[in-house]
Amino acid sequence: MSKETFVFTSSTLRSLRLQREKLEWEERQRAASRQWASQSYHPIARSLLSLPKPTRHLEYCRDPALHNALYTGDLPRIQIIFKDKITSNLIVETQVEELEWSADQGLWVLTAQKKHTSPLRITAARGYQDCVKHLLLKGAEVNAVIGGKAALHDSCASHHEECTRLLLRFGANANILSEEGLAPLHLCNTQETLPCAQLLLEYGALVNQKSRDGHASPLHVASRHGLEDHVKLYLCYGANIAHRNQEGETAINTACANADRPEEAGRYYQVVKQLLDGGANVQIAGRKNHTPLHNACSNCHIGIVKLLLQYGAEVNISNCAGNTPMDCALQAVEDYLDEEPEKVIAMLLNHGAGSINSKMLKFCVSSPRSMEIILNSYDRILSCDSWVGSVPTEMWQEHQVFYDSVLFLMNQPRPLQHLARCAIRRHTCQRSLVTYPLWEAAGRDSEEGS
Repeated sequence: MSKETFVFTSSTLRSLRLQREKLEWEERQRAASRQWASQSYHPIARSLLSLPKPTRHLEYCRDPALHNALYTGDLPRIQIIFKDKITSNLIVETQVEELEWSADQGLWVLTAQKKHTSPLRITAARGYQDCVKHLLLKGAEVNAVIGGKAALHDSCASHHEECTRLLLRFGANANILSEEGLAPLHLCNTQETLPCAQLLLEYGALVNQKSRDGHASPLHVASRHGLEDHVKLYLCYGANIAHRNQEGETAINTACANADRPEEAGRYYQVVKQLLDGGANVQIAGRKNHTPLHNACSNCHIGIVKLLLQYGAEVNISNCAGNTPMDCALQAVEDYLDEEPEKVIAMLLNHGAGSINSKMLKFCVSSPRSMEIILNSYDRILSCDSWVGSVPTEMWQEHQVFYDSVLFLMNQPRPLQHLARCAIRRHTCQRSLVTYPLWEAAGRDSEEGS
């Protein structure tokens, strides 16, 4: 047990209070003596002297009984233990084992770490409204940042609406920052936190407040997590849709970059649509010069890709690595085989995507449909040496007709109908899916040759 740590049982609380009163009395006696001595030798300074106020020291508690009462929301016991301002502002100390890297031993070791929190934080995080109210009435400091956060951070992060309302009514600062530089609004990152976000804004939370480190706004947080209702709320309160975080990304960049889970495609689509309707710029490039279209193509999100193209996204722009949105789409084919990546490729071609580097074809060997669309964008089949060796044996056997037709047509003239379509697309600056299957062409040419 550390020097400043006490075990606060019901008996020790009384003993501690009596001891503190005795210490304060002795301090007043010493102060009075110092004042008397000073007045005896310096009469001119008598009016400038006053009795010093006793300083309240932070008290730490590791009593398991007290911990249990707080973590279980035992209101009757909490009412018995926390009777005044001193006890309501105790520092609750816990000790946990955490893995830390030891440079001396060259391995990860379990190290005991002390964690600090407060009674108000514990009860607010668990939604114990009556316990929170009791502590506040007994003098708990509503804006105290203990262990890196204030109680308002915990109630919002845990989406406890009533506790959040109670804290705000007792004067909680809606813009208070944690030690990590996050405001409560930055911690409203789930759909369930919407009521808390509404309360924060009603009590003066800044909708454009930036986090200290990443300079992310609440709109960035909502966009990152695909929270369409939060986005709508923040836009109604005047959120700056053009604000960039530390990496130069706007909210629409963030939304497109994080729309990588097919099961959440609908939510992110709605977020991007709201941002675009609100005036978001589709051309702004963020980290590594990725535009929203680069990110959407990397995630094979056909809905967002279509939406961005409709709002004028540049289809042939390159990022810092020299990759276009088409390159990003091809590199993502293998990861999204169930999401029909060929549709993204066809859409980019339909909107004027430039010629595809044959070295990129190796990324889509597992998707014959994608390969067919790309090859049909050429007026002839180029050498297959750059990708044919990458086709898995089982894939070749499953789609042997297709791959055999590709090899048969390599460096051979294509049908006149196909050449005519290529010429029209070049003339209109568009390239689209040719509905003339490669294997049909190969089969017919073989019959004519025989």
